[in-house]
Amino acid sequence: MMSVAQLPDPPPAPPCVHKFGGSSLADATCMRRVAAILQAQPATPAYVVVSAMRGTTDALIALAEAAMQASTDWPGRLAQLRERHLACADDLLAAHAAATRDWLDGQFAELRDLLAALAVLRTPNREASERVQGLGEVWSSRLLRDLLAAQGLSCARLDARDVLVVSHGELGASVDWDDSQRRFDAWRAEHARPWTVVTGFVARTPDGRATVLGRNGSDYSAAIFARLSGAAELTLWGDTDGVLSADPRLVPEAVSLPELSYSEACELAYFGAKVIHPQTLTPAIAAGLAVRIRNTFAPDHAGTAIGTRATAASGSPVKGLSAVQQLAVLTLEGAGMIGVPGTAERAFGALHAAGVSVVMISQGSSEHSICCVVREADLARARSALESAFERELARGAIARIAGEAGISVLAAVGDGMAGQPGVAARLFGALARSSVNIRAIAQGASERNISIAVASSDATRALRAAHAAFWLSPQTISIGLIGPGKVGQALFEQILAARERLLRDHQLDLRLRAVASRSHLWCGESHLAANWREAAQPDGDLEAFTRHIHAEHLPHALIIDCSASDAVAERYADWLAAGIHVVTPNKHAGAGPYPRWQRIRAACASGARFRYEATVGAGLPVISTLRDLLDTGDELHVVEGILSGTLAWLFNRYDGCTPFSALVREAHALAYTEPDPRDDLSGTDVARKLVILAREAGVPLELADVEVESLVPASLRCTDAATFMERLGEFDAAMAARHARAHDHGCVLRYVARLDRDGHARVGLAELPATHGFAHLRLTDNIVQFTTRRYADNPLVVQGPGAGPEVTAAGVFADILRIVQS
Repeated sequence: MMSVAQLPDPPPAPPCVHKFGGSSLADATCMRRVAAILQAQPATPAYVVVSAMRGTTDALIALAEAAMQASTDWPGRLAQLRERHLACADDLLAAHAAATRDWLDGQFAELRDLLAALAVLRTPNREASERVQGLGEVWSSRLLRDLLAAQGLSCARLDARDVLVVSHGELGASVDWDDSQRRFDAWRAEHARPWTVVTGFVARTPDGRATVLGRNGSDYSAAIFARLSGAAELTLWGDTDGVLSADPRLVPEAVSLPELSYSEACELAYFGAKVIHPQTLTPAIAAGLAVRIRNTFAPDHAGTAIGTRATAASGSPVKGLSAVQQLAVLTLEGAGMIGVPGTAERAFGALHAAGVSVVMISQGSSEHSICCVVREADLARARSALESAFERELARGAIARIAGEAGISVLAAVGDGMAGQPGVAARLFGALARSSVNIRAIAQGASERNISIAVASSDATRALRAAHAAFWLSPQTISIGLIGPGKVGQALFEQILAARERLLRDHQLDLRLRAVASRSHLWCGESHLAANWREAAQPDGDLEAFTRHIHAEHLPHALIIDCSASDAVAERYADWLAAGIHVVTPNKHAGAGPYPRWQRIRAACASGARFRYEATVGAGLPVISTLRDLLDTGDELHVVEGILSGTLAWLFNRYDGCTPFSALVREAHALAYTEPDPRDDLSGTDVARKLVILAREAGVPLELADVEVESLVPASLRCTDAATFMERLGEFDAAMAARHARAHDHGCVLRYVARLDRDGHARVGLAELPATHGFAHLRLTDNIVQFTTRRYADNPLVVQGPGAGPEVTAAGVFADILRIVQS
């Protein structure tokens, strides 16, 4: 019988390390949630690194400061902190809490003695202060260890001060890896358990004194113990679903990133991503350790995995964006710097000597100036240091000036996919330009995984949201306000609301109708039009408040829709456009008003804001865009003529001499085919305005008074009020019947036609057209425009379709909105 050689035991599975922050351990309920998460983990050795209960470290720092200042209230605040921890022990352990309570009582008695000593000494003592700061982790580790033991887990507790040795220097806490590893291995050999709860944040100095690792030190502790234990993975549990693409307080649409590389995570962490500290990743990178950021309050969410490599997010080269606030720009400039070696060394040496940290550096190739970004609180010290260092150069004019400006934020776009990818900077800068954000300084390293830009702090939120949307990390958000919620405005509401979900899903466009203004009321909201906005509207037609609400700092794009027929509103367009607010309108007063105002409006578009007014001429028909395309491609306009009023088209298509003309006018008014006052249609003024708009689009500086207009309104009705006019409509009938009969006798039909020739002569009026003419066979409300050009001389280009009614006009306005937001 042959013997079978015994196979060696497989190597033990590497441990996992979990770290839980203060919000995850805020109270007994949270600690039970943590215990449930740990119970659900695979049966491998695990180290659980803990922070203090939420708010405890701040409370301990305040206690130490109060004691050193001999404040009389610190004993009461200490008692409150003690009661909080004892109550947590009772809640967690119930009848089995006695031993834990006794231990906590001893801890708080020692703390009371230490604080009393500080109150007597009244001098700052770093050793005592750091010992006090780290007690929260000591207490929370005991509470969690006792809870896990009560639930049947074999669990040890490791006070990091027994094994972790660090020294403090300019770059923070530096680990003595050899000594710490030796101490850790010895502790583990003596206290081997499947589970170990470890105090975060705390450590010891080489001479054995208690110390701390600094803010966010518990994350660093977790990474250190992951490396010491040879862990396979480190999971940092917090209160967010991993690392987000931006700060959700500034960009509510921020999304959780499934993966990040070490380099991406470091860049985001440095520039303010709060869920991870740059120092945390140092031990992980050295050990090639997988790191995962997860949410204690949503444990089923996969969170963010951080490793050596990561895939691009949704095809975007940018993974995320961060912003650092409360900064300042410091500029050193002068012709004497050009070609002089050592200038930068002297400048940054002076800042180093003054203890000023430089966040960002930017210098042009001309060497005329060096710009750097520093903390706002350091600006005065930094400027003074440079003035001292370059005192002689300033005196003789080699250095022209040293200037500082506070109120600066730095925005960083981060992603490994940016390297070697053309157009990333262009997309970023284009998005900021469209949002009217001025860039103060730019920096990009040779790795190309980070572009940093300095902007005014007042623009920071808008810049962050614009950049976030530009890289498809969130939808393009447009803050929209509407003036004139009449029939066209209401139709537009309905069209936007019907299309909103599809635009968000298919095109990443978030149209937020945030304000509505009428002549006497104003409604403002934060997100989308409320169903009861009419009831909620305030009796206030203040367009200044309306504008401020729409042009919100935290939203990158603002757009105002003017569906009124107000000349006073049109007077505001230039100011809105100059401020970077897009304007879309069917209101003809801007396009056909005083020509100098029209010039101001067009000039204001230099801000980058768009002005769209297609619906002013043909409602939903592409009349203006067709004319613009003809001219932009080099064609030459000879004549434009057409029926530009859907109202008048309907009236004369219907008028057969049998039904009184006045009856047809009343019917058209009831169908909303006319302007609010039908005389605006019948007088020819509305058609004349449309012809002026087309003339100006063609480069003819026409004024409304230059148009020869035939009014259909009897002289006796031109000065009455609208109600009287509607009552006396019958006065039309005889004269109109006579004109119809005369045209019929000539074998013609009546049509109200507008015409502009190449010499700039413009006329609108009633014309007799042969029954074979193209204008004689329109559908009821159709508009028709005929362009005769150099290219289309023998066979004119025709645009034809419905030209009246709230729905088609609203559709024209909506199309203009989409042209703007999609660009």
